[in-house]
Amino acid sequence: MSLSAPWFADALLAWFEVHGRHSLPWQQDPTPYRVWVSEVMLQQTQVATVIPYYQRFLARFPTVASLAAAPLDEVLHLWTGLGYYARARNLKKCAEAILALHGGEFPASRAAIEALPGIGRSTAAAILALSRQERHAILDGNVKRVLARVFGIDGDPGSAPVLERFWAQAEALTPTRRIGPYTQAIMDFGATVCTRSRPACTLCPLAARCAAARQGRQAELPGRKARRQRGRREAFLLVAEAVASGGSRCVYLERRPDSGIWGGLWAPPQFEARDRLVAWYRRQIGGLESREGLDGRQGLAGDDGFEALAPIDHAFTHFDLHLRPLRVICEGDLAAGGVAAPSRAPGRWYPLAAPPRVGLPQPIASLLERLRSGIE
Repeated sequence: MSLSAPWFADALLAWFEVHGRHSLPWQQDPTPYRVWVSEVMLQQTQVATVIPYYQRFLARFPTVASLAAAPLDEVLHLWTGLGYYARARNLKKCAEAILALHGGEFPASRAAIEALPGIGRSTAAAILALSRQERHAILDGNVKRVLARVFGIDGDPGSAPVLERFWAQAEALTPTRRIGPYTQAIMDFGATVCTRSRPACTLCPLAARCAAARQGRQAELPGRKARRQRGRREAFLLVAEAVASGGSRCVYLERRPDSGIWGGLWAPPQFEARDRLVAWYRRQIGGLESREGLDGRQGLAGDDGFEALAPIDHAFTHFDLHLRPLRVICEGDLAAGGVAAPSRAPGRWYPLAAPPRVGLPQPIASLLERLRSGIE
């Protein structure tokens, strides 16, 4: 059966002219760099969430060269709250590679773009289609959903055979003209009409030829990925506070390893068990004050001097994380050298009143803000 369907692109482009989004910030001056940043930010993140992050990011890093030269901490700082932080690390690595290998300009071929860190087939295609009007098919989550419903593509959308069908259909449908508008149109259509739940079939210009609409299978298509059993993890956070010059309060943070959750971000030391947390603190930082905290509160800490703060629950893609922060007030003054510098590296004392521009996981940023405001 032929995969060609010229009516598909014609209907989408007509819909896009009237109902599509034409004033998104990355649509203005759509250079490969600006499109690339938007495509990475939009992975698993909604447009409304991305827009303010994108605007701040481009204001600070208007070019590949400025992003390549920036400290990773500043890149992650501007990403705080957007999630999936490997995207930010790959943006930085990719910018460095473009500067070193291509003189700061995106290469001309899709293969060369795909060879860059963190850029896959669909992202490379979107960069070339939206910025250079070159004919390349894209296949993000929105596009898969539209194709699965309209053309009745069954099966696990992540499996190799089904993915091959998606790519073949996407390639056959991509027109030879108006490439940029078509690419934006199919993404917009999936995001606003052919949505995951409650698709607007009564308003859909494709409904008369849509397999899912004709057969009442909108809820079944696209097919579901094989389900993993959702896990749960628990850990303790050491919230060690100390006093710096002028009486300002600081919290000890460490940079997390690049691999794993919150890679490259700053957070309090994390431990599997409370006794390990206490032992590490006493070995690395030193003695404890009495039960009186920095703000004069008394009687809140346990017998060992550690005060349990409100738990933190955070959902990742495949598991839920339950963190139990334990706050302790360090004895001595940082400015006078009264608090030991932990030998475990890399670490830093994070001033609450004048926070540095570093990357923080959103739950940790919220915890530090509560400490700064005296809520905890």
